[in-house]
Amino acid sequence: MPLKTQGNHAVSVATGGKKAVVLASGGIDSTTCMAIAKAEGFSVCSLHVNYHQRHKMELEAAREVDRVMGVRTSLILEVPLDRIGGSALTSTLEVPKGGGLNGAAIPITYVPARNTVLLSLALAWAEVLEAEDIFIGVNALDYSGYPDCRPAYIESFQQMANLALKATVEGRLNIRIRTPLIQMSKKEIILMGLNLGVDYSLTLSCYDPAPGGLACGECDSCIIRKKGFREAGISDPTRYS
Repeated sequence: MPLKTQGNHAVSVATGGKKAVVLASGGIDSTTCMAIAKAEGFSVCSLHVNYHQRHKMELEAAREVDRVMGVRTSLILEVPLDRIGGSALTSTLEVPKGGGLNGAAIPITYVPARNTVLLSLALAWAEVLEAEDIFIGVNALDYSGYPDCRPAYIESFQQMANLALKATVEGRLNIRIRTPLIQMSKKEIILMGLNLGVDYSLTLSCYDPAPGGLACGECDSCIIRKKGFREAGISDPTRYS
């Protein structure tokens, strides 16, 4: 496997076979998406984005997931969204604790335009890799109400993607934004992942982990995670503070 250098990171580059870019955060959803992509026969190209999120420990989890799942093509990009702010995940705003899921108001853990930024980076890499499929673990059922997790948003981005690239305009690529989990409950996602051999002890979901990596257990993401394991009848392997 040849190596290329991207910034300060050595990147192994896949050769041959059909490729898919997987936006990998180290959480339950993106890790399950990665397992689905592998099960469908794709050579996974794992994209990690350090957007200066307060829970950047998820990047360590994502790298470990890559290692255990045998991903040989990966790329880490740095996009300092903390300079924009506007979210409890990229500023000093306090992460809400104790529930309030799926309310009328979009919570302050929403990061302005995050999925648009991440998908755009994945799209650029996909064009270079000549990969038509981009997997993202968005979910419109068990989630916190983010507008960029809805099916209408994904459909619109896919339409835009196929208008935006040299490779699509020339007819060499047809970009597909793959969201296999978008209408699944967290219980269903966990059960599917276990069936595909996913080790969820490697994953991290917490928005506000302790310095040692322990999950807080009280943010929206932790509550959704605990609910999913409970409803699946599976012991939650997460280390909570």
